[in-house]
Amino acid sequence: MSNTIPIDCPPEILLGLHMDTNQFAALVKEEVAIALFREGRLSSGMAANWLAVPRTCFLLDAMRKGGAILL
Repeated sequence: MSNTIPIDCPPEILLGLHMDTNQFAALVKEEVAIALFREGRLSSGMAANWLAVPRTCFLLDAMRKGGAILL
C-alpha cells in the first residue's frame, strides 16, 4: 500500500529550480528521508527502501548531502 501526500508548490519555485513536478517530488522525498534519518526517526534501511536504492547508496548520500554522521 502506498500513500500519496499532495504538496502545494507555486509554479515559480519549479521554474526557479528548473524542475518539473516529478523531479521536485523526488527531491523533496530524498530530503525528507535524509532529514528523518538524521533525526533518528527513520532507519537507514527504511529510508533506502522508501527511496528504492541500496542502503549503502542511501548512507553515502546522507553523509554527502545531509551531513548525517554514522555511528
